Amino acid sequence: MILIIDDDVAVRASLSILLKQHGFKTQEAASPSEALAIAQQHPLQLVIMDMNFSIETTGHDGLQLLGTFKQRMPQLPVILITGWGSISLAVEGMRLGAADFITKPWSNDYLVQAVRTALSLSQQAPVKDEALTRKKLDQRYDFKNIVGQDPQLLQILKRIGQIAPTDASVLIEGESGTGKELIAEAVHRNSLRKSQPFVKVNLGGISASLFESEMFGHKRGAFTDAKADRVGRFEMANKGTIFLDEIGELDMNSQVKLLRVLQDRTYEVLGDSRSRKLDIRVVCATNRNLEQMVEEGKFREDLFYRINLIKVRIPALRERPDDIPLLVQFFVENMKKTYHRPELEISPKALHWLKELSFPGNIRELKNLVERTVLVAEDDVLSADDFQAQVQQGPVKAGDKALPAVGTMTLDEIEASMIRKSMAYYHNNVSKVARALGLSRAALYRRLEKFGIPYESQD
Repeated sequence: MILIIDDDVAVRASLSILLKQHGFKTQEAASPSEALAIAQQHPLQLVIMDMNFSIETTGHDGLQLLGTFKQRMPQLPVILITGWGSISLAVEGMRLGAADFITKPWSNDYLVQAVRTALSLSQQAPVKDEALTRKKLDQRYDFKNIVGQDPQLLQILKRIGQIAPTDASVLIEGESGTGKELIAEAVHRNSLRKSQPFVKVNLGGISASLFESEMFGHKRGAFTDAKADRVGRFEMANKGTIFLDEIGELDMNSQVKLLRVLQDRTYEVLGDSRSRKLDIRVVCATNRNLEQMVEEGKFREDLFYRINLIKVRIPALRERPDDIPLLVQFFVENMKKTYHRPELEISPKALHWLKELSFPGNIRELKNLVERTVLVAEDDVLSADDFQAQVQQGPVKAGDKALPAVGTMTLDEIEASMIRKSMAYYHNNVSKVARALGLSRAALYRRLEKFGIPYESQD
């Protein structure tokens, strides 16, 4: 049973008809008191409620009712409905535990999708208390190219398997090089959209002036350099999944434009006034602390809650050192084929030695180290000396304990520390630092400016 709460009879009727058309049973309430009475008499699966029941209260009665529901029935999902001008109320409601929020006028397709997502997440059966193994996970799900058996990673994969069949938006957090893109691909590959497009967008590489053209597309003649029609990334991803990487790099103006699309599930191509419907699943990733950015006014709080329905944090490689040998073996096996060296092996001593490295660039840096070593090694058995020779060309050293315990530093502080260390080691050679850390030069320049790290490139 879905309870619809709104003081406007037309809104209640409209929502009830829509949901019944899609097979849901509904009940209607015109006021908080009536809603609570119904909740005592009927088992509810979900609540859809407006935030305003009178002009005088300006939404506070809606927040109070939400708080009452979450206190009495903590597991009951609540979807809020609000006008665009009252999104701050919805954001406050998300803080109080609402499952999602919808803006008026809503898209019927998106509202039904939001209902189904909230119900799917709330109705998931608890996972049995059994030994979680990689073998069991691989029997249930498709986690191709994700290597590791660390307990933290296994918990992440279990969570991905659970939420992938829903359309819930996912925010993946983690340092550069931890494999956020692979996790995003796994979400798509285990979803009901797996036969549809998976479109990757590096938002850090799109300037503010090109954001609309890149994301929404444009018609020929829409602006001076628009010599032909261009299909935008959203259109490419329609019916599938769009992966928005480095979302923390978006400027405020672009954040507003993105939020509109994610809330309305419609967009306009530049040079064409027609609105186009959008049916996508959104997965975002960042190596920045978005909550801190929200507090600093650098990231919109409403956008944060829109993309943050499910959060997944990817541990740094130094937090899962026992996976290093598995990753090295995986890379070596792939490089045997790439570089036509079928006899290639790695010594146990080399694997043990590699576990002692800190790898600030995470899995990407480890892969680069293995590849460099494979390219220059003369023997078919890679030794610790072979790897050490390549490590000495980079900023990472065996036994380097320069980093404090992970819990004492934020991701930004760790990243800034690694960049400063790399810049010193490479004498401000931006190209070498970017290569060592697995970043593009543009991405590195942005971070240098962000952290206020002085440099005088010797490139």
